[in-house]
Amino acid sequence: MTMPKMHAQSVAQAHATGPKTLTERAYLAVRHDIVCGTLAPGERLRVEHLKDVYQVGAGTLREALSQLLSDALVTAEGQRGFRVAPISLADLADVTNTRVMLETEALRQSIRHGGAQWEAHLVACYDMLTQTEGAMDTPQTELWEQRNKAFHEALIAGYSSHWSKHFLSILYRHAERYRHINWRLTAAHASGRNVHQEHEAIFQAAVNRQEARAALALEAHIRLTHDIVRRQADQGQPHPSVGSAQG
Repeated sequence: MTMPKMHAQSVAQAHATGPKTLTERAYLAVRHDIVCGTLAPGERLRVEHLKDVYQVGAGTLREALSQLLSDALVTAEGQRGFRVAPISLADLADVTNTRVMLETEALRQSIRHGGAQWEAHLVACYDMLTQTEGAMDTPQTELWEQRNKAFHEALIAGYSSHWSKHFLSILYRHAERYRHINWRLTAAHASGRNVHQEHEAIFQAAVNRQEARAALALEAHIRLTHDIVRRQADQGQPHPSVGSAQG
């Protein structure tokens, strides 16, 4: 069968990232398509069809879907298989509140305990993100997401809590789902939001070791995503995640 273009790109990307097993390759490819919206919220994941799309066996694909179940990107229907996890404003609010709680404390601890190596890595990630944000009139979603994620991870890299970082990585993927849907529906600059200025405020406070200021800037940055989506929903937008929010 002919593989759809977006699915083909997902498989190629999974191979390019160097996963160690077929299950990991399938996991990364399906996760990419869920996050990017190629696999729509609520869509049934038919193993017999998708095993050909992702070029793996049925058992391998089921194992990958089980891993995505633990990430809450997939739901199980008893003996009826799997579906892509739904989205909603309530879900986005929960993701936002939990992410704020964990990520701002992780940033505080990272500023408190991070050394010269942490700071140098943060500067490097910020510079890469700045290059991406400064060079584009229209969002280059994939590259921006990679560098945005690297920046957020660098902010908390000085914190030693493995569990905080694990849960934040899951929450980040869920927030990313909403951003991809938003980008498909609205130009990223339509909200009048200056994401680079938000990143700059967080970065400057972090490198200056201003814990409280950095945490407040990060919280405002994360919450603005939900606020824009909520405002657009209140204005009668047809989809619960319509907007141009980024965070």
